[in-house]
Amino acid sequence: MPATAEQLRIAEAIEMKMRQLLGAGCNDVEILAEMFDDMPGFKLLLDSSQRGEIDLNELCDRFPSFYRYSKILENFADAMQAGAFADLGFGKRQSNDSTH
Repeated sequence: MPATAEQLRIAEAIEMKMRQLLGAGCNDVEILAEMFDDMPGFKLLLDSSQRGEIDLNELCDRFPSFYRYSKILENFADAMQAGAFADLGFGKRQSNDSTH
């Protein structure tokens, strides 16, 4: 199903901001920090995709910097799931205390 005007607006806004950040030489951590306020819009698109309302791959093909942002988020989520940030309070945490 084609994206609505609002969904395209969100994807285009993410694309434009990502282009600026990439052009400025920002790394993935800097991008995550700078794009924090854009996460709800991305989540809206992700949820729409999971409900079959839009094709997220189509948006990624159309907006390459949007795709880059999606990969940064995916890599961050995978690292959290693997426990890479457990010492910081994110992701898996191994407990040595058997009472928990």
